[in-house]
Amino acid sequence: MEETYIDSLDPEKLLQCPYDKNHQIRACRFPYHLIKCRKNHPDVANKLATCPFNARHQVPRTEISHHISSCDDKSCIEQDIVNQTRNLGQETLVESTWQCPPCDEDWDKDLWEQTSTPFVWGTANYCGKNSPASNIVMEHKSNLASGMRVPKSLPYVLPWKNNGNAQ
Repeated sequence: MEETYIDSLDPEKLLQCPYDKNHQIRACRFPYHLIKCRKNHPDVANKLATCPFNARHQVPRTEISHHISSCDDKSCIEQDIVNQTRNLGQETLVESTWQCPPCDEDWDKDLWEQTSTPFVWGTANYCGKNSPASNIVMEHKSNLASGMRVPKSLPYVLPWKNNGNAQ
């Protein structure tokens, strides 16, 4: 039994395609081939059903109930279910002792202590009161080439819009 199980896991083992009997596919490529061949042979695909325990098992629809009752992969899945139910009864939930650390932040206090003026886009930025350059207005830097400027507003009618007028 163990030897046949190891043999079925051999990635180089050739398996016969259920859609085309002339196809001999390596076991490691078999799932990909099944998808491709199912699309290429829809007439055969309608006559076959996929095993719920192993998608590699393509069985004639008339024999699927017999296959489900005798599928080797069914026992593996059933054993996993049994093991999970046993483990659920044995597990004890451990309560977490983690506590949220105290928060030292006071945003309201920080707001009142803030001495600099808030940043507002499009307005001149003034230096602080204690700065030697407090009377100088800082200019905005532009990355545009010399002689170019940023438009102050968008045009009322955008040039790429035709407004429904055919010209």
